[in-house]
This record gives sequence, structure tokens and C-alpha cells, in this order.
Amino acid sequence: MPRQTRWPWFRAEVTGRSMLPTLAPGQRIWVRRGARPRAGDLVVVRLPDRPLSVKRAGVRDAGGWWVESDNPAEGTDSWTLGRPVPDCDVVGVVVSRPWARRS
Repeated sequence: MPRQTRWPWFRAEVTGRSMLPTLAPGQRIWVRRGARPRAGDLVVVRLPDRPLSVKRAGVRDAGGWWVESDNPAEGTDSWTLGRPVPDCDVVGVVVSRPWARRS
């Protein structure tokens, strides 16, 4: 049986407004799966009962990464969850964010 491989890169499309003004709905991003984030990086994370989300990595502690929305008026982040995102739920780091498409 052929071995399945997962490409380390994937493309995603932003759907919400939680990362405005940094990322706009409809903007495409490239993500490096499994990359180690640094404070300030944009990261793709799994949040409870939500699709994959883009957030900004803040501080890492023993429980994982505290992630934040750039638009505090919208979205779910560590502050609304009351806890950090475990390392296993940090999918990857955003490595490229081309200009948003104009409607």
C-alpha cells in the first residue's frame, strides 16, 4: 500500500472578521503545517466547536499558546475561552498572506 504523505504547506481562505485589519474575509493565506510559532506570528489553530481559525500567537506557557484576535470586537480567542490553546491544536504558522481580492 502506498505511503500517504501530508504536504507541509496548505492554502486556506479567511472567512471571518476576527483578524481585521490584518486579514480580510476572502483573503487567501499559505500555512506551514507543524511549524513552531513565535510570539507575534499568525497561526492556524483548532478551537472547540469551531472550524480552523487564524489567530495571533501571544505568550506560550505550560498549557500552550495564548492566542488573540486582531479585532477584539469579533471572534473567539484564548481570552474568551479562558485558557491557552494546547500545542497539539496549533496546526501551523501563516507564512504568506497575499493581498486580499477586491470585490
